[in-house]
Amino acid sequence: MMSILSRLAATSCAWLALTGLAHADALTDAVIDQHILPTYQDFADKTAAFDHLAQSDCALDSAPLHAAWGAALDAWVAASHLRFGPSEADNRAFAIAFWPDSRSRTPKALRDLLSDQDPVVNSPEEFAGASVAVRGFYALEYLFFDPAYADVATPAYNCALVQAVAHDLARNAEGILSDWQSSYAEAMRQPESRYHSDEEVHQELFKAFNTGIEILADSRLGRPLGTFDHPRPNRAEARRSGRSLRHVEIQLQALRQLALLLAAGDDALTQRLTLAFDKADHHAEALADDPTFAGVSDPQERFRIEALQQDVRDIKAIAATEIGPKLGVDAGFNALDGD
Repeated sequence: MMSILSRLAATSCAWLALTGLAHADALTDAVIDQHILPTYQDFADKTAAFDHLAQSDCALDSAPLHAAWGAALDAWVAASHLRFGPSEADNRAFAIAFWPDSRSRTPKALRDLLSDQDPVVNSPEEFAGASVAVRGFYALEYLFFDPAYADVATPAYNCALVQAVAHDLARNAEGILSDWQSSYAEAMRQPESRYHSDEEVHQELFKAFNTGIEILADSRLGRPLGTFDHPRPNRAEARRSGRSLRHVEIQLQALRQLALLLAAGDDALTQRLTLAFDKADHHAEALADDPTFAGVSDPQERFRIEALQQDVRDIKAIAATEIGPKLGVDAGFNALDGD
């Protein structure tokens, strides 16, 4: 009797595994449930709050509006390494944050929009088809923090543009979260068509971590650093709003969480990553007096920023030599390659 029951149980387990009902991958579940879904939920909540406020308080100099914009942008920076799946659909990530803007498209496109008082701002559907250079957080940064744009259009038009961008942001954030909740999370948990194995899913997650590290080292720090002979302080992200360093600190926090989830089960690796992130955080805190990286032009101040950049590269090296082999994957290509 026992042998018959054992055979029945084994057959049942095999059938469940084949249908996908019994499949579970602890690493994938942990990253989705503890990192991805909460991060995008927070982003959706913060952009919805910003959109709600903007519909009644749209003055360019409104302190509450700036605070809500900043809170929503914080939430996006924490998600900015997750450049795959729903964030890439319909060009959402670029519509949310068109940066780096290496050709300075945003200031020109924004000035044209304001000068023409383009009625595209009056329709959410039409505005969703407008250039990414006039949508998202960085178009609003020019409006909020650069006096050269405040008087190009009428106050009424400025208000309509703020409301259009805020609603567009909330709409994209909700779209990303909805796609994750309705289908994409399950496609990663049960790899069948979009992904074909747990290893492919792990590679995607590891690639997201490396995307974030590259954004930090090469863009958020590398762009203003430029070269020793030609520093580029004006290329610092969000310098008009004084947020350049803040974005580095937020992304370090988000990447730490992801790295520790990927390293789970390896105590020695977890300790090395913790020490490496602690070192980067320490160097970032030491830059509190230079929130826009203006010090890149001063040799002594520049050294402090380069030290932080090296910390980030050290974390990348640990990931390449230890996290990747632990997962049996490599960094692969990411959403930034070829841009």
